[in-house]
Amino acid sequence: MSTTCSPDNLDAVFKAYDVRGIVPDQLDEELARATGRAYVEVLGVDALAIGYDMRPSSPGLAGAFADGATSAGAEVTMIGLASTDQLYFASGHLGLPGAMFTASHNPAKYNGIKMCRAHAQPVGMESGLAAIRDRVASAAGSDGAGPRTGSITEHDVLQAYAAHLLSLAPVKGRPLKVVVDAGNGMAGHTAPAVFERLEGQVELVPMYFELDGTFPNHEANPIEAANLVDLQERVLAEGADVGLAFDGDADRCFLVDERGETVSPSTLTALIAARELRKEPGATVIHNLITSRSVPEIVTELGGTPVRTRVGHSFIKATMAETDAIFGGEHSGHFYFRDFWRADSGMLAALHALAALSEADVPLSDLLAEYERYAMSGEINSQVADQEAVLAALEKEYGARDGVTVDHLDGLSVSHADWAFNVRASNTEPLLRLNAEGKDSTTMARVRDEALSMIRGEQ
Repeated sequence: MSTTCSPDNLDAVFKAYDVRGIVPDQLDEELARATGRAYVEVLGVDALAIGYDMRPSSPGLAGAFADGATSAGAEVTMIGLASTDQLYFASGHLGLPGAMFTASHNPAKYNGIKMCRAHAQPVGMESGLAAIRDRVASAAGSDGAGPRTGSITEHDVLQAYAAHLLSLAPVKGRPLKVVVDAGNGMAGHTAPAVFERLEGQVELVPMYFELDGTFPNHEANPIEAANLVDLQERVLAEGADVGLAFDGDADRCFLVDERGETVSPSTLTALIAARELRKEPGATVIHNLITSRSVPEIVTELGGTPVRTRVGHSFIKATMAETDAIFGGEHSGHFYFRDFWRADSGMLAALHALAALSEADVPLSDLLAEYERYAMSGEINSQVADQEAVLAALEKEYGARDGVTVDHLDGLSVSHADWAFNVRASNTEPLLRLNAEGKDSTTMARVRDEALSMIRGEQ
């Protein structure tokens, strides 16, 4: 058994809602094979779909996982190169559990496995992932290899995926010019299939559509402002109506408006929530705790029911199932749809934005103005040696102030009538993440800088 299957490494790479680590030191084909077998045995899977992204290690890891799954008797459907939401589509469309090989926005040296049950039902630490990890750990030197009793077949779902998304958010109205930055990630695979169906309605300007897991132009992580600069410049140069930026596995989408200004994912959450509530008045909408308070305000004003939850797709999806929510949004750029098996899809969120814009006779910045109520910092990451000590110090400082409330739904949330912030540990990296907002930019900056100085020990 390799060191990747050791208990210490398994504890490091099995995260709250996926498996993720550096290849090959933390994640190799032996661990993938053992995980494939454990996944089948623990979840009682007899058939599954597997997809993978453009990282150089992904095909080998996916193949090893398939070997482990078939050695446990499962029938495997390989959908090949795919975005994460394309794998979720396959899981829902084919009624199969699934595994997606991707490290999303992480740098090139990483890879990972996102697993789900049939119809894209999440597998997180509390819903099967811990048991899979423990099964791998107890394999007593076996790497999951064995005689193959299941078979492997191939099935391309890309065109069916594109057609399904457009059936959920048809784009009709005035023609649009749209710049798409795929970041050399999987949107370079899915966007052509989607946008070729909008010929005449959308003029597509592609950026970095070449699939390249070494990310030669910029990291495929649009939550970092530096990775949006090329898109912002191109939108202005082209005189485009909107720019779309996707992360590496294309399950997240960020917008740039016609002025080259970035659009807060909370603003897009509010826009999509309004569209979904028009379809089903009074429905429930999920928002995570780092989403702007404008989202629950707008949902309530429109007659819907806002429900706050933790960060992370498995938590969002579980809460959506419990409440039968029509839609869920995260400030990190993940958007979840009940009519997409409660899964997240960056492309479907983008199509909702394009549909709303094509129906309007105003530019995107005007369309979104009513959904922007607070100044937000965006996510700010800090490497911290003792995360628990920092969180305790923040709570001691702010919890004693008048008009301030704190809670621990996910990390530490601190709220005041004029401002709020959340500090939480990353589920995928050794970081503390700060998100702050205020009634105006001056208030937000003051709160952001004060909290950040405490986090980084600058006081």
